[in-house]
Amino acid sequence: MQNAHTIKQFFLFAVIGGIGTAGQYITLIALVETHLVIAVPASIVGFVVGAIINYFLNYKFTFKSNKSHSEAMSKFFVVAFIGAVINTLMMYLGTHLLHMYYLFPQILATGIVLLWNFTANKLWTFRQDKDTHI
Repeated sequence: MQNAHTIKQFFLFAVIGGIGTAGQYITLIALVETHLVIAVPASIVGFVVGAIINYFLNYKFTFKSNKSHSEAMSKFFVVAFIGAVINTLMMYLGTHLLHMYYLFPQILATGIVLLWNFTANKLWTFRQDKDTHI
């Protein structure tokens, strides 16, 4: 039963991640195409927008958390930051050291970061104390 619940959570987490990614790309494109911000800072702003979307949707729907936002959000952004570091390292290794076409390491990094983010958020960020499930 617990495995089925975790699988359902994972798929919901992945779908919500797609929504957050859409928010990230919409922000990036809007800022760059309107000439408000150049690409790299716009990407950072987009990343933050996507992470905020992901946080609130996962808090409410995926993990149905009852933790305070101050606790859960700080943990969520630590996990997201580590995910960003993993992504950057994999992209660097793939493109600079292994000389791969950039989409191949990006696809691999996306999959690994998805697994990292889900696992860390389930076991740490949104972990529910057993006492709360009476």
